[in-house]
Amino acid sequence: MAKFSYQPKGVCSVQIDFEVEDGIVRNVHFTRGCNGNTQGISALVEGMNIDDVISRLKGTNCNGRGTSCPDQLAIALEQSKNM
Repeated sequence: MAKFSYQPKGVCSVQIDFEVEDGIVRNVHFTRGCNGNTQGISALVEGMNIDDVISRLKGTNCNGRGTSCPDQLAIALEQSKNM
């Protein structure tokens, strides 16, 4: 199981930690951000295929920021695939 940490940009969260095992997303944890929403995102993506998470979350916009915590998770997952 590979562990990753990502520093999101343009959102309230300051770090996203997650694991990927055989293409499956595990143990997503957001530091700071909207606590209920980030817990919900983490629970929803637990056990999902990494490509499915990316395709569902990429491009999600929060209050006109051009990004969001879900979008930043998708970006982090994309980057993890290239490591």
